[in-house]
Amino acid sequence: MRWFRLPAWSPYVVGALIGVLSWFTFVSANKAIGVSTTFVRAAGFVEQAVAPEHVQANAYFMSKGVKVDWQMMLVVGIVLGTFASAWLSKSLRVERVPELWKARFGDSIPLRYAMAFLGGIVLIFGARLAGGCTSGHGISGALQLALSGWTFFIAVFAAGIATAFALYGKARSNV
Repeated sequence: MRWFRLPAWSPYVVGALIGVLSWFTFVSANKAIGVSTTFVRAAGFVEQAVAPEHVQANAYFMSKGVKVDWQMMLVVGIVLGTFASAWLSKSLRVERVPELWKARFGDSIPLRYAMAFLGGIVLIFGARLAGGCTSGHGISGALQLALSGWTFFIAVFAAGIATAFALYGKARSNV
């Protein structure tokens, strides 16, 4: 149980555990792991509290429903697991502006939060446009040997590397 207290786990072990979890969800629930629908349903919960007639008229919510399901519980588990891991490893801290961001863009907390929010909007828009999220296409799709899953993985890594060099290439030498 000592490995629960490590600040970082082996990416190979974690990858294997995610693979086992994926197989388990396929076998037990006949579902692929994915979480982007959770955020849409959460928006549906908020909208239902404010304007229920809009939810009832929305074709997506009529077909998928606004409900707490296994995906929402997976998101809750991810958040709780992250907190538990940081707490057990004694690495829990609040970092409003990471050092790498500060070196490249300055120490403005509002700018950091605005860019994080904008990034989230772009991410969820892309996930909905693509019909799934990183875990849905990348993990579950790749496990099924789907061409879309492997195409997604290649595109994510290429875009991530290019973005990292564009945003942080110069800052790396300053940190």
